Amino acid sequence: MKAGLAFTAAIIATSALAVRAQNAAFSAKVEAVRVDVLVTDRGQPVRGLGPADFDIFDNGVPQKVDLVSFEQIPLNVILALDMSDSVAGERLDNLRAAGYALLNGLKKEDQAALVTFRREVTLDADLTSNARTVREALDEAEPAGDTALVDGSYAAMVVGESDVGRALLIVFSDGLDTSSWLLPDSVLETAKRSDVVAYAVSVGRVKAEFLRDLTSFTGGRLFEIEKTGNLSAIFLSVLEEFRQRYLVSYTPRGVAKDGWHRLTVRVTRGGATVKARPGYLAGS
Repeated sequence: MKAGLAFTAAIIATSALAVRAQNAAFSAKVEAVRVDVLVTDRGQPVRGLGPADFDIFDNGVPQKVDLVSFEQIPLNVILALDMSDSVAGERLDNLRAAGYALLNGLKKEDQAALVTFRREVTLDADLTSNARTVREALDEAEPAGDTALVDGSYAAMVVGESDVGRALLIVFSDGLDTSSWLLPDSVLETAKRSDVVAYAVSVGRVKAEFLRDLTSFTGGRLFEIEKTGNLSAIFLSVLEEFRQRYLVSYTPRGVAKDGWHRLTVRVTRGGATVKARPGYLAGS
């Protein structure tokens, strides 16, 4: 499905998210909290861990891990791509090639979606298991105008929350935001409530503070590069890393239902490195 959203996308998305927030994983009304966790040892993913191998502290209070899943839940992969007029020529070719490579790496039960942003935000392809639909939408996307990076990231997070599955957001941009209506802090507040894990690629010498904060709050990673020749390898490495993450679930006990919850995630295995979101925002 392709729809020109302009800023009405953000308005529609705001309404949709407000409804879904009542049922989001980080809502005060929901018992379970889900956290995507990457566990590595000397740079290699650690497999075979179960609930007894994880220690989770919610605002410093130890929690009982209820469930640990690994490679059992389909992915919802949302590409949020800068299509401003500076993304043209070789840069556009490399971006399309990276998108194709990622789509080819999906499993049949995974879904993908494409959001592009210029001055306006466009939902070029809604979540679908038909990778060809997303590939065709990527073929048709053409650069023009300014950069609504913040609006595009917000709309993509809403798409990621729109269906069951583990949501991976990959944002690509080659410039500063020049035309968003939404404030970065407001979108980051949404990220703190969302289950979506955001990775981002920033091209050039721009300061990517928004993308750095977005990836940090969601437990993802920011790639800062000068050229796009290696973009396909980066997209595939993100997909592979996300597949190696555990989905850890627990029911908060002994903590307040509202406000910012600081998370600390550890594993009992010595020498392992753990990467997860630093916390979540609960309540209204």
